[in-house]
Amino acid sequence: MSSAQDPFYIVKEEVQETIDKLQSAFHHWERVPSDNGERGHLTKELLANCESIEWQVDELDKTIAVAAKDPSLYGINDIELDKRRRWTSTARAQVGAVKKAVIVGKEINVSIASANGMRRELLRLPDSNQPNRSDQYVSRDNDDFIASESDRQMLLIKRQDEELDELSASVERIGGIGLTIHDELLAQDRIIDDLGTEMESTSNRLDFVQKKVAMVMKKAGAKGQFMMILFLLLLFIILFVLVFLT
Repeated sequence: MSSAQDPFYIVKEEVQETIDKLQSAFHHWERVPSDNGERGHLTKELLANCESIEWQVDELDKTIAVAAKDPSLYGINDIELDKRRRWTSTARAQVGAVKKAVIVGKEINVSIASANGMRRELLRLPDSNQPNRSDQYVSRDNDDFIASESDRQMLLIKRQDEELDELSASVERIGGIGLTIHDELLAQDRIIDDLGTEMESTSNRLDFVQKKVAMVMKKAGAKGQFMMILFLLLLFIILFVLVFLT
């Protein structure tokens, strides 16, 4: 089976494309400031994608383990199996590195957010020396900020929903390919069983014929065997003349 038709390489291509997108999103995440609201959304998205890719790589490892039990049945060899194992190990390492970096960044952001929260609480303490008009300006600015932040959050949620839909469609495609692989394995098992049954039946018929020939030769005796050999030789000569000399 060629690489273009091998279900493993079909799934591998999709997974590798997903890993490339994950790394591109991770580089964008690194450039986003830690105090930007978009960074939190990207963090959740990256972690969800890492979990999905890890699951897909685990499924590929399971198919490799099945093929390793009888490589000749699937038309592959030990070199190909090692190649596939190295790729899944590399893919898992790439995803693990991104996941670890995002988790560390998330913990740092939580610490920074906690410190900023305490600072904001201190800044909100009332000051009797400030006039009431200043309080009105602050309240108006807060309302504007809340409104803009709400709009931005709605936009981010909409974008996340669209990306989750794309991820769900990708998972469904991979699931369909997995079912195709399963059906193909079952079909090959049935073919092997039928071949084994047919070989056993042929062997039994051959044994029966050999026993019959031995019985006939035994009954015929030495003279009968000699006459049978002469008859077969004469028949062979006649057939040879008819086929090659006419």
